[in-house]
Parts: sequence; structure tokens; C-alpha cells
Amino acid sequence: MLDQIKSLFGLDDEKEVRAVEPLLDKNTAAGALMVHVIAADGQITKDEQAKLSEILHDHYAVTSEEAAALDKASKNAQSSATDLYGFTSLLKREMDERERILLVEDLWEMVFADGAVHEFEDNVVWRVAELLGVSSRHRMELKQRVIARLEGEA
Repeated sequence: MLDQIKSLFGLDDEKEVRAVEPLLDKNTAAGALMVHVIAADGQITKDEQAKLSEILHDHYAVTSEEAAALDKASKNAQSSATDLYGFTSLLKREMDERERILLVEDLWEMVFADGAVHEFEDNVVWRVAELLGVSSRHRMELKQRVIARLEGEA
């Protein structure tokens, strides 16, 4: 009865998520979250795009062609998404804890890709980490790790 009422008012989010999720794999969902982070401040810079391509190639795809296809699929998935839950729920099921932690580190890489931390980008990482079950402590440790790595490169 409750399901019928939810459906009548368009509140049956689970069915909508299940309908969208089969179109996604975990790499595309992870890529879409990275795109969401770099787009959070209203623009994607060349540096951010370069970092996205690098991470997709190094962490999620084997060849340059596969990385380019993943980049395109990630942008398409992100642009058609209405929230983060569809991506994070799939990733929480499909990734183990270590993979989810590494994804949050990748998100921090995206935040710092253009040399500036925008509060919207920081907020997206916080929300995604929470939805993925990555603790605040881990999230902040990962942020510090990325900062230290970038300072070492400078």
C-alpha cells in the first residue's frame, strides 16, 4: 500500500535508482563523481580536465582510448544525474572499503587540480565520503596526504 502511494506521488526513488544503475559500472560512477567535484565551482579548467584524464587512465582504465571513453561516459552520467546517491549507492555496493578510500583520495586530487580549493568542491567531497561510509578522520587524512604530495612536487 505504501509503495502504491509513493508511486502515485512520484516518490519511489528506489525504482528510479535501480532503473539508472544498470547503465552504470563502478568506473563510470567514480568518474562521474570526479566530474561533479571539478564542475562544482561552475567551470572545468584545463588543469582539472588534465587531472581527470590522468586519474581515469591510471586508476580506472588500461589504454588511452578506454580512458577517453570513460571520460565521456562519466561526463554524460554526471550531467544527467539529479543527485549523488545513484553513484554512491552503486559504489558502496561494488567497492570494498579500500577502494572507497582511494576514490575519496582521487576526489581530493580533483579538488586541488586547479591550485585552488573552492568551498563547493570541498563540500562535495565531504558529502560523497559520508555517503560512501568513509569516516571524517579518513577524509581529512586523505586531504592532508594529497596536500603533502603536492607540496613535495612544488
